[in-house]
Amino acid sequence: MLIDVAKFVKMTEHMHSASIDPIEVVRRHSLTTLVRDAIERHIVEGTLAPGDKLSEADWAARLRVSRGPVREAFRALEQAGLVRTEKNRGVFVRTVSLAEADEIYAVRAVLEEAACRLLAASIDASKLAVLRDRLDAMRAALEAHDRDAYARANVAFHDALVAASGNRKLYETYRRLASELSLFRRAALVVQADAMERSLAEHRAILTALASRDADRAAMLMRAHVNGGLQRAHAACELADQADPADPPGGVRSASMPGD
Repeated sequence: MLIDVAKFVKMTEHMHSASIDPIEVVRRHSLTTLVRDAIERHIVEGTLAPGDKLSEADWAARLRVSRGPVREAFRALEQAGLVRTEKNRGVFVRTVSLAEADEIYAVRAVLEEAACRLLAASIDASKLAVLRDRLDAMRAALEAHDRDAYARANVAFHDALVAASGNRKLYETYRRLASELSLFRRAALVVQADAMERSLAEHRAILTALASRDADRAAMLMRAHVNGGLQRAHAACELADQADPADPPGGVRSASMPGD
């Protein structure tokens, strides 16, 4: 793992003045990041479901670390909006409601429109190749009728697109929103039989506009695509709530991530 040299020097100077071992501080920092990444991966991929309780002792044992880095990782995950801490109860994977998902989708549409405009002005052969690879993965998942693989490839396409825009702050903000949205688990791609086919066609059109450096069209298509994903999520919620009226409106039950 890479450590920022300037920050490390400043930190070690402070550690020396405070009689604290700087190497131990760096080791703990690196370990906390690794623990955080491991737990976040389980949350985003759905191994840990919204509402699940996280135990310091259990994760320390699973990852073969002390409880300190796990506790610090929990704090970082709470700051990222993935877990919540309840006094006297513990740490739980956060639940994202339909209302919160609406807000996330709205901000995401703005960010991805901006990313499309930036990318259309700077796209080159290497960036185009990465996006085409992601699109190929989506097509392969569609042909295999593998909804989970399609959802993962879909997420990878959007992640690569925003990363390729070149705006680091935009990408960091997008990543946080995407992680939060992964907690809103509704099978949006199964509401309509041809949902994946339509989704793939929309991604292909966005990529064609980017390859043509048509910023306005790419941004317009992206906004329509994200809004379509939100509509599919709403339809999935309505369908699920009709199937099981005992669930709270907009509650989380399905283990599949939204398609778009």
